[in-house]
Amino acid sequence: MSGRKAGTGGLTVIPENPREIRGMVPESIALRGPAGPEGIEPDEGKSLSAASLAEIDRLIDIYPERRSALLPALWVAQREQGFVGRRPMEEIAAKIGVSPAFVASVVSFYTMYQIRPIGKYLIQICTSLACYLRGSDALVDHVRKKLGVDLGGTTRDGRFTLVRVECLGSCGTAPMLQLNDDYHENLSPLSKVDELLDSLE
Repeated sequence: MSGRKAGTGGLTVIPENPREIRGMVPESIALRGPAGPEGIEPDEGKSLSAASLAEIDRLIDIYPERRSALLPALWVAQREQGFVGRRPMEEIAAKIGVSPAFVASVVSFYTMYQIRPIGKYLIQICTSLACYLRGSDALVDHVRKKLGVDLGGTTRDGRFTLVRVECLGSCGTAPMLQLNDDYHENLSPLSKVDELLDSLE
C-alpha cells in the first residue's frame, strides 16, 4: 500500500502544494483552449485591486475546501476587469493554493468566463442540436451581417461581442441567445432580433 491513499483506487495523489508537482514551473500558465470568444489568446490583464483580493479571502473562508472558492473568485475578477486575464489567474491560484495551470483549465472550460476584453454587450448564440434544428445557423448569420462582425469578434465601436456557445439550457424556446445576463428566446422571425439590438443604447 506504499504510495497509495485510501479512497483513490490506487491512483497517484497529486500534492496539494502545486510547487511540489514534478515539472511544474512556478507562475507558469498554460491554457487548454480559449474561453469565451473563439480563436483568441488570453489577455495579460491587471493585478486585482485590494478590495477584490479581500473579497476572495472572504470567499475562501466560507468554504471548508479552499479550491471550492475558485468559481466565485473568478467572478470577482471578471466583475472588476470585465474578463479574467493571466495575471488575475495567477493571483487567484496563489490565494486558492493551486497551480495557475489548474485555474486556467477551469477558465477555459466555462464559456461564462472571458479571457479578453469584450464589448458592452456580449451576445452568446446557442448552436447545440435543439437550437440548430430551430434555425440557430440563420440566427448566427443574421447577427453577423447586422453587426458586421465575425464570431469571436467585437464591433469597432466596442459595443458588441458575438460568441457561439453550446447549450444554454433553453431547448424548448429555440432559437435563442443570451445578451449579457439575460435570455432572449423564440427569436423567430429574425425581425425580433433586429428589434432587440436596435433597442439597445
